Amino acid sequence: MEKRSTFQGKLGFVLAAAGSAVGLGNLWRFPYLAAKYGGGMFLLVYIVLAITFGFVLMVTEIAIGRKTQLSPMKAFGALNKKWGWLGKIATLVPVLIFPYYCLIGGWVTKYTFVMATGKVAEAAQDSYFGGYISNTTDPLIWFLIFILATTLVIVFGVNRGIEKLSRILMPALVLITVGLSIYVITRPGAGAGVKYYLLPNIKDLSIKTFLAALGQLFYSMSLAMGIMITYGSYFSKEEHIEKATRQIEIFDTAIAFLAGLMIIPSVFVFSGGDSAALGKGPSLMFVTLPKVFNSLPGGGIIGALFFFLVLFAAITSSVSIMEAIVSGLIDSFKMGRGKATAIVAVYGIVLGIVCSLGFGIWDGVTIFGFSILDFLDFVSNSVLLPLVGMLTCVMVGFVIKPDAIISEVELNGPFTMKKFYVAMVKWVAPIFIFAILVSSVLEGLGVLKF
Repeated sequence: MEKRSTFQGKLGFVLAAAGSAVGLGNLWRFPYLAAKYGGGMFLLVYIVLAITFGFVLMVTEIAIGRKTQLSPMKAFGALNKKWGWLGKIATLVPVLIFPYYCLIGGWVTKYTFVMATGKVAEAAQDSYFGGYISNTTDPLIWFLIFILATTLVIVFGVNRGIEKLSRILMPALVLITVGLSIYVITRPGAGAGVKYYLLPNIKDLSIKTFLAALGQLFYSMSLAMGIMITYGSYFSKEEHIEKATRQIEIFDTAIAFLAGLMIIPSVFVFSGGDSAALGKGPSLMFVTLPKVFNSLPGGGIIGALFFFLVLFAAITSSVSIMEAIVSGLIDSFKMGRGKATAIVAVYGIVLGIVCSLGFGIWDGVTIFGFSILDFLDFVSNSVLLPLVGMLTCVMVGFVIKPDAIISEVELNGPFTMKKFYVAMVKWVAPIFIFAILVSSVLEGLGVLKF
């Protein structure tokens, strides 16, 4: 078995963990959910949830990883033998997400190339995105490029791969995000979009807004995926978990906020705030935004910078998802990093091809009414993420007790939010997460409509 690597310092850990959290969840999913569910009200609800639920879950997962020095596959069992099964469920989440995440990463890679080669007008056509993903070979080529890039980073390991990539890409990501946000909000017509995004309207507060924001929290902050446990196992015992968690939260939420500040006002510039444009959902980035870029002065350059930004974020997240699986194989089967990485890469390629063909020659294949990709997304994000999050809180709150986590956090100083943490992890978090689990499943199956 290989000696367990560690990050060289807190900065490397924070940037790597933030790089995991900052991904398509922030730059693709957060803006379209904010646009769809009330703008400023969604933003306010999300921020409140991030500093409460997000903080508690992230502290818990990082502490579990550092305390056990194991991947999630083994970490839960090390804390309590009867709860070892939870580690297997937690590892199943990245296993399901990895192939289709890399497929979407391939779409982003394609759009980055298209924008960089000056074909923004072509990408702005209504039929472009649909024609691209339904093609048999083109999406597979870009998918393979993306998954190969991810695999190479994993092969180099924690210090030479993940930490080094994060130290370069995360500051670059911040600079590009800030620059694009400033550019967008200074365009004519952007003011209405900024107002919609920043000013909460009580009329927009609903159960659906709350559930969408809480669901986004898991996706955006890489919670309940085993990722933060894996990264926590590489975190030095000399560093303070509470402070590092706050820094990751700030980084992640700031990028999500800026992504919304880029995209929502952009839609207003292009469409005048038409509600149909705001409700485009997942296609907002690939269908609506190219139109926005094409309509703006210098839109090709802006579009290229934007998709470079999304590509950076997608790679840092896909690396963390793959690392969670690779680490589990290393811990469980005592194999080398190279062999474990190769196995995960081959698996990802095979299932990723299946997902891609689900939009093309296999578009008639459905599972319980879902396309292949949508089914994997539903099982992982609507079922497993809240399930793992809820069960983790139950285990910590009532089986190993909160003191097991608190003692790990207090290795390097006082845990200032100790009382708040205990109340949240034992009662508030599991109850609310159970609510989102039930509602998400019922809505996904068409039983409930909000």
